[in-house]
Amino acid sequence: MRPLRYSINVTLDGCCHHEAGLPPDAESMQYWADEMAEAGALLFGRVTYEMMESAWRRPATGLWPDWMEEWETTFAENIDRAKKYVVSSTLRTVDWNAELVHGDLGDTVRRLKQEPGGRLWVGGVTLPLALADLGLIDEYEFVVQPILAGHGPTLLAGLRERIELELVDRREFRSGATVVRYRPTQASVTR
Repeated sequence: MRPLRYSINVTLDGCCHHEAGLPPDAESMQYWADEMAEAGALLFGRVTYEMMESAWRRPATGLWPDWMEEWETTFAENIDRAKKYVVSSTLRTVDWNAELVHGDLGDTVRRLKQEPGGRLWVGGVTLPLALADLGLIDEYEFVVQPILAGHGPTLLAGLRERIELELVDRREFRSGATVVRYRPTQASVTR
């Protein structure tokens, strides 16, 4: 079974708005580029899908925009070519190497986890909350930014039950951001 990893940038006070943390640098973008390269498929809600597509879809010209730094192109290329599944009740069609997910979310994600291929990856805020409530997230990966935002959406706000986690990996960036990866403990898995 392929695991589902939830990855997101988060400030020390739990804010997960994409502009609340540190601006990307070469080290963090290489980390996210590697994440995209290792993912067998990406799972997005509508908001995250549209945000990522607007920023990282290769333009029709085939040339990356002038604003993009050279160290951002590997991430852009990896996310651009990745297989994507989009969960939305409002979108009728998707493209950008994406497939619209229909039906019961839990059944669909369980089916995707049974398919061959690399790890599934989910980002965003709303969809991961639903997946966490269903007990479908196998790994939680947080890039903790050394910032107190003081506002904005918080990580997994409204989670129905507490999920106990155990640390499985940790990495520090020169910027002071720290990547921490956890798995639900056996007690959380069997609840």
